[in-house]
Amino acid sequence: MVTQKIFSNLKVLDISTVLAGPSVGTFFAELGAHVTKIERPSSPDVTRAWKLPAESEEQISAYFASVNYGKKYIELDLLKKKDYFAFIQLVEDCDILLMNFKGGDQEKLRITDDLLWKANPKLILGKISGFGEESDRVAYDLILQAEAGFMSMNGDKDGTPLKMPIALIDVLAAHHLKEGLLIALMERTKTNLGSSIEVSLYDAALCSLANQAS
Repeated sequence: MVTQKIFSNLKVLDISTVLAGPSVGTFFAELGAHVTKIERPSSPDVTRAWKLPAESEEQISAYFASVNYGKKYIELDLLKKKDYFAFIQLVEDCDILLMNFKGGDQEKLRITDDLLWKANPKLILGKISGFGEESDRVAYDLILQAEAGFMSMNGDKDGTPLKMPIALIDVLAAHHLKEGLLIALMERTKTNLGSSIEVSLYDAALCSLANQAS
């Protein structure tokens, strides 16, 4: 029987935003891991402000709370020297780092895989991109539902393509990344070394078409 504290010794840093990455962090938090969400002071996670009219008086949105509960929140600006070194100190004592950057952002923030592994050789990197690590194209669920073909299969037979009312591709990619990270944790027990697990929203969408793709 799986207990809520199965990952009580696990430390996770979450520098991802919106839905896919943060929901992976919450998955580990639900199972007892110590998850710290890091946000830039000048531009925190945009979903904090994605409120319905009935939530206007609330401090944070239901959207943000649904995929970020159970975490500790801190603010760091990695472009500032002091905050950058504070972040590296956290990395040194961390098991998993979650991120969802477009191509080139890791270099800009000086958190490339090699630099992170230099600080912590056992670190497992969990990455979600829009169209692969080499692409700087920003991903939007609406566009992905259209390009991958989900919208063409949805709605009335004689109607126009229809978007599903949830960010389905983000949800699918999050599940793919969780599976990869769990395998990476198992592998680390043998190698004692970290690894990089990368999932793109586009690839997750295509894989999830299953028989419809063929």
